[in-house]
Parts: sequence; structure tokens; C-alpha cells
Amino acid sequence: MKILVACEESQTITKELRKLGHEAYSNDVDECSGGLHSIHLQMDCFDAIKFFDKWDMIIMHPPCTAMTVSGNSTYGLNKDGTPKPKHNERVKAVKWTQDLWNLATSVCDKVAMENPVGVLNTMGDFPKANYIQPYQFGHMEQKKTGLWLHGLEPLKATNDVYEDMMKLPKKERERLHYMSPGPERTRMRSKTFAGIAEAIAWQWAGQI
Repeated sequence: MKILVACEESQTITKELRKLGHEAYSNDVDECSGGLHSIHLQMDCFDAIKFFDKWDMIIMHPPCTAMTVSGNSTYGLNKDGTPKPKHNERVKAVKWTQDLWNLATSVCDKVAMENPVGVLNTMGDFPKANYIQPYQFGHMEQKKTGLWLHGLEPLKATNDVYEDMMKLPKKERERLHYMSPGPERTRMRSKTFAGIAEAIAWQWAGQI
């Protein structure tokens, strides 16, 4: 399968798909940190979708800062319905993401989009999100993540370690939430967990 993993500079999912024999390409406006520069489309994700005549699958990780519920205090609305300081940025972000989703689903039969818990289903025209947690795929951490799917089945848990994880201190099992502010925080929080990447590759693409 020819697969695009858009907005993924880490190449975590791309590498798992490549292991199974697929022609997978990562994409981001930044240079990849995964090391496979020859299969990284460093360009706008809209241009990457149009790069080849046909993709068999498109997996996307669009920017989420303005759309998450954790940003409601800055990007949301006041109780009286008036906009908060950065609400217009949220409106623009949802519109941009909607355009990206519409383009991908118009040219490809299998599309997945990943984003944290946010406002996409209340402000946009998207299918109902399927939510997963890292602990369902062998990681002793919590980070609820939504998957919006077109032509793909919801991911099935592969190694649920919830009970063991809950024995850990809250700050340890929610490590990403408690990370100190800094230039690497956004990048680290956006990286796909290895167990989830492996499940995506096997369950949505399979081995050739």
C-alpha cells in the first residue's frame, strides 16, 4: 500500500508501516527527526496529499493546540457567549482541519486523523471520534487520544496494562501532562506511542 503519514516528523508510524513492507511516507513542514530523510515529504500537508495521484491510506496528525479542551480558558467562550482572547484562532484551526479532512477523504478511501480530546465534533462536520489510551497498548501512561476514521475500523487494544499503571503515582502515569514548559514540550507530547504505532500498522495495513 502507498501510505501517507501527514504531520509526522518523528516517523514513528511510518517506520512501523515500512517494516511490514508498505510504501509509507512521512510528512511535515519540519525536517524529520526519524532519520529516514529520503521518504520524508517536507512540505505543507495539503501539498503532500496531492504529491501522488493516489494514496491507499492517509493518516494525519494535524496541530491541536487551539482545539483541545485544555485550551478552553484561552480559546473558548465566556459564560455569556462572548469569545475569549484567542477564540478566533480556534475557529480558524477547526476550519483548517475541516478542509484537510475533506481533502483527504475526497481522494482516499481509508483515512485516519488523530487529535486529543477537543472541539472537533462540536464545531466541525466530522464522524464520531474513537478514543484510545496508551495503557491499552502496553504503555504505563494515560493520554486520551481521539481517532476520526473514514473507511477504517477502530483500533483494538493489544496489551491492556491499566491495573498495573494505576499503581503508579499520578504524575508518573500522566507524565506528558506534567512536563515542564519548554521548546521540546509540544514535540514530545505529539509523538505517537510505539505500541499504538505498531497496532496502527498491523490492524489497518497488515503485513505484505
